[in-house]
Amino acid sequence: MHGEMIKIVSAQQAKINNYNNTKLKLLKTNAAIWFNKMWRFKQLKPNCINVKITGQKPQGKMTTINAMRFRINQEIKFLYCKKQNLNQIYMRMCWCV
Repeated sequence: MHGEMIKIVSAQQAKINNYNNTKLKLLKTNAAIWFNKMWRFKQLKPNCINVKITGQKPQGKMTTINAMRFRINQEIKFLYCKKQNLNQIYMRMCWCV
């Protein structure tokens, strides 16, 4: 415990901190969903998706486009599941705080 500080908080303060942290996670998830939907709508390629196909044939280009679309759709589905779980936790906390 060299150089570490221990912060003592009350139970009520801990509940408020958990509530605020959950609310912040929910807002960030909503922003990520909106961001991914905009990528999909504008048909842009995010840097996080790496698909390398050799050649410049139309089949290769379509495969790349479909792979990017699939990846974005999977990310949106994952974020909606995360949002649903966070909403359940958030609603339970609303009654406690």
